[in-house]
Amino acid sequence: MKKKDLLSKKVEHIDIKKIKVADIINAMKKMSFSARDLANAADIYDRMLREKKCVIILTLAGSTSAAGCMQVYVDLVKNNMIDVIVATGASIVDMDFFEALGFGHYQGTPFVDDKLLRKLYIDRIYDTYIDEEELQACDKTIKLIADALPPRPYSSREFIAEMGRYLVKKARKKNSLVQAAYENDVPIFCPAFSDSSAGFGLVLHQHERPENHISIDSVKDFMELTKIKIEAGTSGLLMIGGGAPKNFAQDTVVCAEILGHEVPMHKFAVQITVADVRDGACSSSTLKEANSWGKVDSSCEQMVYAEATIALPLLAGYAYQKGSWKKRKEWRLSKIFNEKK
Repeated sequence: MKKKDLLSKKVEHIDIKKIKVADIINAMKKMSFSARDLANAADIYDRMLREKKCVIILTLAGSTSAAGCMQVYVDLVKNNMIDVIVATGASIVDMDFFEALGFGHYQGTPFVDDKLLRKLYIDRIYDTYIDEEELQACDKTIKLIADALPPRPYSSREFIAEMGRYLVKKARKKNSLVQAAYENDVPIFCPAFSDSSAGFGLVLHQHERPENHISIDSVKDFMELTKIKIEAGTSGLLMIGGGAPKNFAQDTVVCAEILGHEVPMHKFAVQITVADVRDGACSSSTLKEANSWGKVDSSCEQMVYAEATIALPLLAGYAYQKGSWKKRKEWRLSKIFNEKK
């Protein structure tokens, strides 16, 4: 089998604007188990959207962007349904920015000879394929952006904004999350930014400029995100997966307290995950557990144990069709930092 045969069927991203799912969620409210959990989560998300002056933070881990949910996240940004994004570097760089450069993810199968894929320079995410040569082109684009910046430490938010600025002129696919966030002043944070294609590009940048390079300052990320929590006061979390993005966003409450500010715990929280809580891992800790740490108010939270590519379009589609976002305040939180320059 040739490479072109394996990379022949692109993943298509679901469009929640074109699918009527409100009736499904309303029906699930009368069911049990995960169906009712998902319906309750959808209602909590709608409450976030209806709450006056509530900043909504999307945390994003896993490979849902590569698997067909990328347009969902773009629509949440464009329709003022989220105000901040905290994500893995892979979600932002390897998946979204990668496609904005004109590359694609392809439908494949997990029942394949991975040695053959390696020989053909094809990377696999379960049943999804990526052309490694295209991924390395993405790495080098990150290097080009870094090369053009004044050498100093940057927060990931600052660097991702530069990626958005680059896409305004250079994007081959206009409907990307990075560009939409840049154009709508929605800050994106990646607390482990180098754990992605960005890492390879930045290593190459620093290798060629050992005395005159940029770096990514994760502590600056934490400070900036905490400033947003202090500015917002009331906040809600919409969490896809767990990991560093989830904990990073939750920890802003504790960080604000350490800095001498009294801020409320995150008032609303929804998490979609398949992680098991019994091993005590931070990425799978329940939202009720987060209450003991002073991070999340347990009076309005919902864990949804479901695979996100199934649950997210239903939850987001329901909130979109309810229309509460039409009356929301536009926070445009990137301006907090832009105005201080």
